Amino acid sequence: MSIREEPALIPLADYRDQEEIKRLLAMCVWPDEASVERAWTRYREEGCALLGRIDESGLVGLIGIREERLGEYELLHLAVSPNERSRGIGSGMITEWMQTRQAAQLTAETDAEAVHFYEKAGFRIISLGEKYPGVERFRCVLRKCEPYCVG
Repeated sequence: MSIREEPALIPLADYRDQEEIKRLLAMCVWPDEASVERAWTRYREEGCALLGRIDESGLVGLIGIREERLGEYELLHLAVSPNERSRGIGSGMITEWMQTRQAAQLTAETDAEAVHFYEKAGFRIISLGEKYPGVERFRCVLRKCEPYCVG
Protein backbone atom coordinates (compact mmCIF):
# COMPACT_ATOMS: atom_id res chain seq x y z
CA MET A 1 0.00 0.00 0.00
CA SER A 2 1.50 3.35 -0.98
CA ILE A 3 0.99 6.57 0.91
CA ARG A 4 0.05 9.53 -1.25
CA GLU A 5 2.49 12.37 -0.73
CA GLU A 6 1.43 15.97 -1.15
CA PRO A 7 3.25 17.78 -3.95
CA ALA A 8 5.97 20.13 -2.74
CA LEU A 9 5.53 23.88 -2.67
CA ILE A 10 6.94 25.57 -5.75
CA PRO A 11 7.94 29.21 -6.34
CA LEU A 12 5.23 30.99 -8.33
CA ALA A 13 7.40 33.77 -9.81
CA ASP A 14 7.56 32.01 -13.17
CA TYR A 15 4.31 30.04 -13.01
CA ARG A 16 2.73 29.88 -16.47
CA ASP A 17 -0.75 31.10 -15.50
CA GLN A 18 -0.46 34.44 -13.71
CA GLU A 19 -4.23 34.97 -13.88
CA GLU A 20 -4.70 31.78 -11.85
CA ILE A 21 -2.36 33.20 -9.20
CA LYS A 22 -4.27 36.49 -9.19
CA ARG A 23 -7.61 34.66 -8.77
CA LEU A 24 -6.28 33.03 -5.59
CA LEU A 25 -4.73 36.30 -4.36
CA ALA A 26 -8.13 37.98 -4.80
CA MET A 27 -9.44 35.66 -2.06
CA CYS A 28 -6.93 37.23 0.37
CA VAL A 29 -7.27 40.94 -0.38
CA TRP A 30 -10.05 43.39 -1.08
CA PRO A 31 -11.25 41.84 -4.34
CA ASP A 32 -10.73 44.73 -6.68
CA GLU A 33 -8.20 44.78 -9.48
CA ALA A 34 -5.97 47.45 -7.87
CA SER A 35 -5.62 45.52 -4.57
CA VAL A 36 -4.78 42.30 -6.39
CA GLU A 37 -2.19 44.10 -8.53
CA ARG A 38 -0.59 45.66 -5.43
CA ALA A 39 -0.30 42.23 -3.81
CA TRP A 40 1.10 40.68 -7.01
CA THR A 41 3.64 43.52 -7.36
CA ARG A 42 4.75 43.02 -3.75
CA TYR A 43 5.85 39.47 -4.57
CA ARG A 44 7.55 40.39 -7.82
CA GLU A 45 9.41 43.48 -6.55
CA GLU A 46 9.76 43.43 -2.77
CA GLY A 47 11.47 40.08 -2.21
CA CYS A 48 8.53 38.39 -0.52
CA ALA A 49 8.14 34.66 -1.19
CA LEU A 50 5.06 33.45 -3.06
CA LEU A 51 4.79 29.67 -3.25
CA GLY A 52 2.09 27.37 -4.52
CA ARG A 53 0.76 23.87 -4.32
CA ILE A 54 -0.05 22.33 -7.69
CA ASP A 55 -1.81 19.07 -8.45
CA GLU A 56 -3.29 17.50 -11.57
CA SER A 57 -6.01 20.18 -11.70
CA GLY A 58 -3.52 23.07 -11.56
CA LEU A 59 -2.78 25.62 -8.84
CA VAL A 60 -4.81 24.63 -5.77
CA GLY A 61 -3.24 26.87 -3.13
CA LEU A 62 -0.75 29.61 -2.46
CA ILE A 63 1.17 30.97 0.50
CA GLY A 64 2.90 34.34 0.64
CA ILE A 65 5.56 35.08 3.26
CA ARG A 66 7.83 37.97 4.21
CA GLU A 67 10.85 37.80 6.50
CA GLU A 68 10.51 40.33 9.32
CA ARG A 69 13.69 39.50 11.24
CA LEU A 70 16.12 36.62 11.18
CA GLY A 71 14.02 33.49 11.76
CA GLU A 72 10.76 35.42 12.11
CA TYR A 73 8.30 35.56 9.23
CA GLU A 74 4.90 37.02 8.48
CA LEU A 75 2.28 35.07 6.57
CA LEU A 76 0.94 37.67 4.15
CA HIS A 77 -1.48 35.56 2.13
CA LEU A 78 -2.88 32.04 2.27
CA ALA A 79 -5.48 30.85 -0.19
CA VAL A 80 -6.90 27.51 -1.31
CA SER A 81 -9.23 27.05 -4.28
CA PRO A 82 -12.81 26.82 -3.00
CA ASN A 83 -13.38 23.32 -4.42
CA GLU A 84 -10.15 22.09 -2.74
CA ARG A 85 -10.85 23.34 0.79
CA SER A 86 -11.16 21.11 3.87
CA ARG A 87 -8.53 18.73 2.52
CA GLY A 88 -5.62 20.01 4.62
CA ILE A 89 -3.97 21.96 1.80
CA GLY A 90 -3.70 25.27 3.69
CA SER A 91 -2.36 23.78 6.90
CA GLY A 92 -0.14 21.47 4.85
CA MET A 93 1.46 24.45 3.08
CA ILE A 94 2.14 26.11 6.45
CA THR A 95 3.61 22.90 7.89
CA GLU A 96 5.81 22.30 4.84
CA TRP A 97 7.04 25.87 4.85
CA MET A 98 7.94 25.75 8.56
CA GLN A 99 9.68 22.37 8.21
CA THR A 100 11.82 23.41 5.25
CA ARG A 101 12.99 26.82 6.51
CA GLN A 102 15.08 28.08 9.38
CA ALA A 103 11.95 29.72 10.77
CA ALA A 104 11.50 30.03 14.51
CA GLN A 105 8.20 31.89 14.25
CA LEU A 106 5.45 32.59 11.74
CA THR A 107 2.82 35.25 12.43
CA ALA A 108 -0.39 36.19 10.64
CA GLU A 109 -3.20 38.66 11.12
CA THR A 110 -6.74 37.55 10.42
CA ASP A 111 -10.41 38.12 11.13
CA ALA A 112 -13.01 36.16 13.08
CA GLU A 113 -13.99 34.20 9.96
CA ALA A 114 -10.55 32.54 9.64
CA VAL A 115 -9.23 32.55 13.22
CA HIS A 116 -10.38 28.96 13.89
CA PHE A 117 -8.34 27.69 10.93
CA TYR A 118 -5.18 29.17 12.48
CA GLU A 119 -6.07 27.82 15.92
CA LYS A 120 -6.48 24.30 14.48
CA ALA A 121 -3.14 24.69 12.66
CA GLY A 122 -1.38 25.24 16.00
CA PHE A 123 -1.14 29.04 16.11
CA ARG A 124 -1.53 30.92 19.40
CA ILE A 125 -4.33 33.48 19.00
CA ILE A 126 -4.23 37.01 20.42
CA SER A 127 -7.14 39.41 19.95
CA LEU A 128 -6.14 42.80 18.59
CA GLY A 129 -9.58 44.16 19.42
CA GLU A 130 -11.73 46.14 17.05
CA LYS A 131 -9.04 47.32 14.66
CA TYR A 132 -11.61 48.61 12.16
CA PRO A 133 -15.15 49.72 13.06
CA GLY A 134 -17.13 46.59 13.89
CA VAL A 135 -14.28 44.22 12.88
CA GLU A 136 -12.22 42.32 15.43
CA ARG A 137 -8.79 41.27 14.20
CA PHE A 138 -6.45 38.62 15.58
CA ARG A 139 -2.69 38.08 15.65
CA CYS A 140 -1.81 34.42 15.14
CA VAL A 141 1.62 33.13 16.20
CA LEU A 142 3.15 29.76 15.33
CA ARG A 143 6.48 28.90 16.94
CA LYS A 144 8.72 26.09 15.81
CA CYS A 145 9.25 23.96 18.88
CA GLU A 146 12.48 22.06 18.43
CA PRO A 147 13.21 20.27 20.64
CA TYR A 148 10.72 22.07 22.92
CA CYS A 149 9.17 25.45 23.53
CA VAL A 150 9.29 27.42 26.71
CA GLY A 151 6.79 30.18 27.33
